[in-house]
Amino acid sequence: MTPALERPPFHADERTALIGWLDLQRQILRYKCEGLSEADAHRSVVPTSPAMTMAGLISHMRWVEHTWLEVLFLGGDETRNPSFDETDEDADWRTNDGVTLKQLLSEYEAQCTRSNEIVAAASLDDIGRHPGYRSANANLRWMLIHLVEETGRHAGHADIVRELLDGTKGYY
Repeated sequence: MTPALERPPFHADERTALIGWLDLQRQILRYKCEGLSEADAHRSVVPTSPAMTMAGLISHMRWVEHTWLEVLFLGGDETRNPSFDETDEDADWRTNDGVTLKQLLSEYEAQCTRSNEIVAAASLDDIGRHPGYRSANANLRWMLIHLVEETGRHAGHADIVRELLDGTKGYY
């Protein structure tokens, strides 16, 4: 089922606009996965970036959301997040054998829901709480703008990966 892909209202308050743009980019990522076979979801089409698969993009973005809002903003434990694995720069992009695209999308959806709950309970001026990372000194507003930027960038990657996989293209 194609998700509702709508921009936020032209005259929205700041929080609504930020979450609206972030939700749109999240939806585009999920939309780009529609109809993919498991083989294609895990197939690398960029020889110099073998982890850049549709499954890898979804895995990475799930952990990006976790990094910024649960770890850096709330001060949570980073040890279960592969983004913090200093031995493997692409650990958050890698998908274990047998992990389906459906499961990755479900985990991403759950993380996005959790992220929106965190944002709803805080002020945009609140500062991150993790004492171990310089980026936690940013306020929630900055973190959301960063998430819009990073999610949009990777939605663009998903456009290219999908086109290379099966020729499907389009803004959404």
